[in-house]
Amino acid sequence: MNTIPVNSQTAPSQLAVTIGTLRLRNPVMVASGTFGYGREYADFVDIGQLGAIVTKGLTLKPRLGNAPPRLAETPAGVLNSIGLQNVGLEKFLSDKLPYLRQFPVPVIVNILGETAAEYAALAKSLDSHVDALELNVSCPNVAKGGIDLGASPKRLQRLVAKVREATRLPLIVKLTPNVSDIVRLGKAAQEGGADALSAINTVHGLAVNFKQGQPVAMRGGLSGPAIKPIALRAVWDLYRGVSIPIIGAGGITQAQDAWEFLTVGASAIQVGTANFVQPTTAIDIIRDLQGMAAAQGSTSINDWIGLAHR
Repeated sequence: MNTIPVNSQTAPSQLAVTIGTLRLRNPVMVASGTFGYGREYADFVDIGQLGAIVTKGLTLKPRLGNAPPRLAETPAGVLNSIGLQNVGLEKFLSDKLPYLRQFPVPVIVNILGETAAEYAALAKSLDSHVDALELNVSCPNVAKGGIDLGASPKRLQRLVAKVREATRLPLIVKLTPNVSDIVRLGKAAQEGGADALSAINTVHGLAVNFKQGQPVAMRGGLSGPAIKPIALRAVWDLYRGVSIPIIGAGGITQAQDAWEFLTVGASAIQVGTANFVQPTTAIDIIRDLQGMAAAQGSTSINDWIGLAHR
C-alpha cells in the first residue's frame, strides 16, 4: 500500500471532532457513493486513517440502478445518474459490513427508502450494527424517495422524526441544494431530531453528446469542484440558521478546501468525486490539515470551525 502515513502521535488530539455523540479522530470522511463499501479502495488507501466511512447508499432490497449511460464528465465535475445501485440490506449486513468492521473507523450508512416507513425499517435493522446513519433525502436521480421527501420542510421533519423513533444512532440528514431555501430544510431536520446535517448532495445538471445531439446522464447530479461555491454558501447559511453540526461536502480536493469549509461552519467534511481522480485524496487532506494545524500553533482543529463568522 503506497500511502503516506498520518502522524498518529499527534493527529488524534489535534484533529478530533465530535458530531453529536459520534467522535472522530479527524474530520475527514469519504462521501457516500464515491468509496463503494471500502474494499474497493483498500489497495490504495489505509482505511484505518479515515475519520469515518460513509457507505454506498443502501435500500431495503437490492437495486440495479438506472440504465446507462450513467456517468458523464463535465468541465470541473462529473454528472452521475447511478440510481442508487446497491446490494440491499441483507447482503450488506452479511457480506459488506464484516469487512468494514476490521478497521478502527466509524461506519456511517447512507440509507434511502421510497417511504418514511422504509427509512425507519432500515434504521431499526441497522441500529445495533453501525455507528451512525446518513439519511439520503436529496438524491436527484431516483424516481421515488430521495429528493421527493427532502425538498419539503414539513415532509422532511416528519420523516426524520419517524426515523428518530426507530433508532438510537446519531442521525445525519443529507440535504439537497436544489431548493430555494436550504436553511428551512436544515431547521426542519433539526426539529425532527437530526443530530447533524450533511451539505450538500449533487446539483441538478445535464450533459449533451455533441456528436449525437442527445442528452446523456439524464436526471444527473453534478459533483466535483464546479459545485464547491454552492456548497460553501450552503454551509455558511446553515451555520447561521441551525444549532447542530454540519458536515460539508462538494468539490473538496485538497486541505485548503477542507479548511474553507471548516471556517464557514462545517465540523467535518466529506471527500467525494476526488476519490475517483486520486484515491488517496482523503488521506492527503488529513496529513496536510495536521501540518496546517501545527504551523498555526492550533491545539485543536475546532478552533477553525466557524472562524469566518467571528
